Amino acid sequence: MAVQQNKVSKSRRNNRRAHDALVAGNPNECTNCGELKRPHHVCPSCGHYADKEIVAMADEIELDEDAA
Repeated sequence: MAVQQNKVSKSRRNNRRAHDALVAGNPNECTNCGELKRPHHVCPSCGHYADKEIVAMADEIELDEDAA
């Protein structure tokens, strides 16, 4: 079993963890609709990527009240 040779101080331990913080996303504006989207991903609101329609977005689906 591994046993440490010397005590690791709080300062040295915390310096090692200095880069573990979460980084906020970097959203870009969609060129087609102007909504914010993740870089290098298809726009979730309009389905475009690099000025091409990749995913055909369906209009709002109407549910019957009897089915629900």
